[in-house]
Amino acid sequence: MPPLVTIITPSFNQARYLETAIRSVVGQGYPAIEYFVVDGGSTDGSVEVIRRYADRLAWWISEPDQGQANAINKGLRRAHGEIVAWLNSDDAYAPGAIAAAVAALERHPKAGLVFADGLSFNAEGRPFRPLRGGTWGLDDLMTFHIITQPTVFMRRSWVMHAGLLDEDFHFLLDHRLWLKIALRAPLLYVPQVWAFARYHAKAKNSAQAARFGEEALRLAAWMAAEPAFAPAYRRLKRRVWAAAHRFRARYLLDGGDARGALRGYLQALRWHPPTALTEAHRIAFALLASLGMGAPLRRWYYRRAWGAVPPQAHTLGIANVDAFWRTVELPPHAEKNAPGKA
Repeated sequence: MPPLVTIITPSFNQARYLETAIRSVVGQGYPAIEYFVVDGGSTDGSVEVIRRYADRLAWWISEPDQGQANAINKGLRRAHGEIVAWLNSDDAYAPGAIAAAVAALERHPKAGLVFADGLSFNAEGRPFRPLRGGTWGLDDLMTFHIITQPTVFMRRSWVMHAGLLDEDFHFLLDHRLWLKIALRAPLLYVPQVWAFARYHAKAKNSAQAARFGEEALRLAAWMAAEPAFAPAYRRLKRRVWAAAHRFRARYLLDGGDARGALRGYLQALRWHPPTALTEAHRIAFALLASLGMGAPLRRWYYRRAWGAVPPQAHTLGIANVDAFWRTVELPPHAEKNAPGKA
């Protein structure tokens, strides 16, 4: 029997996108999926979407919660899968992602988690930008190399050992968990596209960009104070803080605060210039935008970044993620799973 994989979809008022996420899970064709949808009490029609697929879900619920981490933890505590993951309700898997992740973990039994590359896609479903990972370990995560979250599949034993998600974090909750796992087990990277991360106006990474940076600084302070990180932190202290300020600056810039971003990049330069200068192009953009040249530069950037569909999407045969999963015939399921609670 193949290993059981538990997938959790946390959701709140994402009816527009939720069906694509659900279909991208149940349409995988992997024979051993335990799938939960944990809705936060949506009022936008999300529950009706969930009910259409209830016979393919092991469990679902719709009730108020304390945020994304709380919703995911509800699912993790119920999970029976040897391998666990979560897929946000505005994201989607690429075809074959679950089978590829299972195969990678079976080939590398010591790995605590496996991750891969992703593609950004927009509100209308069109892919537009690659999201590449790398052969990263603890040092890389401590210096804010960011894994594309929906590509991550974890061994449940390591997740439970690490202590689930910290419910006081709402933006870098995933990165904090990866750090805790990386303290205990190797990470495995597979250079394939396994998932699509949606970028839209109401997504946290655009609607609340500044708060991502605040949590980066909190993570840096946590690493400084946590004894388990001490040997690595002593070596990496200046890079850790430079990377945290660089990360914060990047999100401020994406959120339209060019002056705040420039101040953040200057802080990064003070801590460790080589780390800051990996985003020299963004520093230049922040400076020019602070001088009033931001609007034409932003238009140029988005034309370039959001232009053609990336070749990785063409390789997958996907020009529009929503359209693709709408037309995929879902595999038959052997029996009705346990009913959810609404």
